[in-house]
Amino acid sequence: MRTSRTSKETAKVFQALSPPARRQTRSSAHAGRFGDFAYNGAVNEAELIKKEDDTSSLSSVDTVDIEDILEPPAKKRKTRASPAARGSTSLRTPEKKVEKTIKSETTPQKSRRAPARKIKSEDGSFTVEPPSNWEAMYSIVKKMREANPTAPVDTMGCAELYWRASSPRDQRFQTLIALMLSSQTKDTVTAVAMQRLHTELGDGDTPVVKQEVEEVSGIASKSDKDSTLNLENILAVSPERLNSLIGTVGFHNNKTKYIKKTAEIIRDQYDSEIPSTPADLMKLPGVGPKMAYLCMSAAWGKHEGIGVDVHVHRITNLWGWHKTRTPEETRMSLESWLPKDKWHEINKLLVGLGQTVCLPVGKRCGDCDLAGTKLCKSEIKGMAPKNGPRALPLKEETAAGALSPVKIKVERD
Repeated sequence: MRTSRTSKETAKVFQALSPPARRQTRSSAHAGRFGDFAYNGAVNEAELIKKEDDTSSLSSVDTVDIEDILEPPAKKRKTRASPAARGSTSLRTPEKKVEKTIKSETTPQKSRRAPARKIKSEDGSFTVEPPSNWEAMYSIVKKMREANPTAPVDTMGCAELYWRASSPRDQRFQTLIALMLSSQTKDTVTAVAMQRLHTELGDGDTPVVKQEVEEVSGIASKSDKDSTLNLENILAVSPERLNSLIGTVGFHNNKTKYIKKTAEIIRDQYDSEIPSTPADLMKLPGVGPKMAYLCMSAAWGKHEGIGVDVHVHRITNLWGWHKTRTPEETRMSLESWLPKDKWHEINKLLVGLGQTVCLPVGKRCGDCDLAGTKLCKSEIKGMAPKNGPRALPLKEETAAGALSPVKIKVERD
C-alpha cells in the first residue's frame, strides 16, 4: 500500500509532538545499536548513522509551534533587481532630470507685473525700480482722458474755480479757499459754494438763496466785475454769515473756523499773501499735504510734490503699482520713481478716471481703454461697455464772470 506525502508529513508532526517518555533519545538509540552488536554481530557504523537519520529527523527539536514545522504556502515574491540592474536604473534617473532642466531653461517664462521696489546698489544707496508697464498704462489713460474730458474735475476742479478778473494775489487766495472747501466734498458741491463766495460775500444785506445747481461750468475769462472773495472780505465777514454761504460742503462748521483762522495767519505772518512753500502751507489749519502740493502747482506754478487724494490712492493700488495703506504713503511711493514732469498732471488724470470710469462702486471696465490689454490687474473681464445715458457738463460763460447754473444735459453714447 502506497503512503501519500501528506500522511508522511502528518506522521512527522505527531512524532515531534509526542510526549518525551515516548521519544527516542540519542542515548537510547546508542543502546539499541549495542544490542544489535550483541545479537547480530558487528554492524558498519556508517549504516547505523544512516538508520538513525531515517528514523528520527526531528529528535533534536524540543518545543516548536505547528506553523514552524509545516511548510508555508508558496508565495509569489517580487524579484529584486540585481545590483548591476539597480546601478543601470540609477544611471537613467539623472538623465531624466537633466532633460527636465534643459526643457525648463529653453521654455520662456511669462512676464509678471511687479510693483515698485527698492534696490540696494553696491555703494549702499537705494534706488527705486518703477513698476512694470507703468508707462504703457499712463499713456493709454492720458490719451483716453484727453479724448473725452467730461469729468467734473475737468471743469470744476479746485484749479478752475478762481475768478478770472481778480488780481493774481486774490486768485491765489481763491485757489487756497477752494482747496479747503473741497475736502470730503464733491467737485460739483464745491463749485456751488465758491460761486456764492464770489458773488455774495461782500454784501451782508443780501439774503442767502439756496441755488439748485446740479452741474456748473468754469468761470468766465473776461469780466468787468470783481469777485467778492478776497482776504479782506473773509476777515470782515462774521463766522455765521460765512458758515451759511458754505453750508453745502462737508464739515462746513469746522471749515468756517479754519478759513477765518487762515485769513488771520496770512495777514499777520505772510504779508496778506498765501505761503509759497509746502511746509508753510501745511502750517495753516485744515491744510494737509494733498492741499499744499496742489496749491503749489495751481497757485504758484511750482510742482514740488504730488497731490494724492482718495482716487489716486485707490487706482494706483488697483493697478498694482504699490501696496500702500494711506494717501501719504502713496505720495511718497509715487515721488520715489515717477518722473517729475508728471507730478502736476497725475492728480487730475486719475481723479477724472475715478469720477467717470474707475468708480469706487460699480467700475465701468468695459469703457476703459485698458480693458483687454492685460495691464490692469483689477480689470473685471467680460464687462461690456455701458451705453446708458451719461451726464456731461456744459460750458457756459456769463458776462459778469460768475459761475452760471446749468441744467444737466443727457447724451447717449
